[in-house]
Amino acid sequence: MLELLAYLHDPELVARFQRRCGLFLIEAAHHSGGTTPVSTGRQNRSDKPRGHLREASDHLDKTAHYKLKASGSANGDPGRPQYEVRNWLLYFLFLLSAGLGHEVFYITCLPCIHWNVDPFLCRRLVNIWTLVMYVGQLMKDVLKLPRPLSPPVVKLETRVIAEYGLPSTHAMAATAISFTLLLSATSRIQFQFEVGLLIAVVLSSLVCLSRLYTGMHSVLDVICGALISAVLMFLTYPYWDTFDRFQLTSPISPIVALALPLFLSYTYPELDHYSTTRGDTTTILGVGAGCSVGYWVNEQLGHTFEPQGVLPVPLPTLTANTLALGTGRFFVGVVALVGTRQIVKTVSLWALYSWYRVPQNDTNAKKRRKIEVPYKFVTYTSIGLVNSILVNRIFVLLHLL
Repeated sequence: MLELLAYLHDPELVARFQRRCGLFLIEAAHHSGGTTPVSTGRQNRSDKPRGHLREASDHLDKTAHYKLKASGSANGDPGRPQYEVRNWLLYFLFLLSAGLGHEVFYITCLPCIHWNVDPFLCRRLVNIWTLVMYVGQLMKDVLKLPRPLSPPVVKLETRVIAEYGLPSTHAMAATAISFTLLLSATSRIQFQFEVGLLIAVVLSSLVCLSRLYTGMHSVLDVICGALISAVLMFLTYPYWDTFDRFQLTSPISPIVALALPLFLSYTYPELDHYSTTRGDTTTILGVGAGCSVGYWVNEQLGHTFEPQGVLPVPLPTLTANTLALGTGRFFVGVVALVGTRQIVKTVSLWALYSWYRVPQNDTNAKKRRKIEVPYKFVTYTSIGLVNSILVNRIFVLLHLL
């Protein structure tokens, strides 16, 4: 079993997948008079034993910055690994798939379900997404297993190089969102289940494979991420409706929705180096808190914006009018959320910097717990509130809903 785990965690397995997909590392061979780029079509295996999963767990990969080269030659910094793309279709497909796990996707796609389909589905997705992402982020910083080393792996992303690897939260989120939507939509919308299942499998698989292609996770990270999400969904599925009732009707629901995520944000494990995991976790918990309070408020006001009539309702017919209204809602909603983010982030950072007497130009101060947690929590709680309470009411005023 240990040998199997070590094999699945081996970075060479990721490198082989990248090469089969047309992504090759170009190693610069050092000479006193210059450099000769060498495309590593085949990689020599390390002489080190593969049985130690924690080997290099404290190593922070500093070779994640590359220059994209379309040809077999690499110019630029001779000491920096570069890469060559030989299959542009897969390159853009996997980069797009990887983007399905980033903030830009979450701030557009999940709200779009609220604005254009059914707020019930958005609420259910946000609840499950918040749970699985918190568990995944926490496990990363508890287990502290490293990401694949480069070389032999090509790394196409740089933001999260200081984070640990297992489990892949992209894989967790993709699995949870795809299959929670599938399971929840059956009672709300009329659609062919087999088609929905196929879409869920394809989308979650693409995101999982994209984490290998971008070199950010080992095969073990991805498998564990998908399995952990499946287990969490299996364990919580019988209680989804019960939690919905508590979230919408209990008088203590907004108190719990704000207090528990804030407590979890402040008690998140401290590492011996700065990592984006604490800030990302606070972001996720803030969005979940804001949406939860917002949906409770809508329920108390008696205007939930959910589909009326007998459920499941048929999917709306795609006409020029519905397409125009949907596009209008998308742009107005995104402007509202992005504007909220910028305004609240700026104000909260200014207030915190002033409170702690930190120079306003000290960008590193945002990495301190006493500033990072409150500013991110307030910012993204506000986004959740605006999305769930305000945006649909703006649509009504603009005759978009």
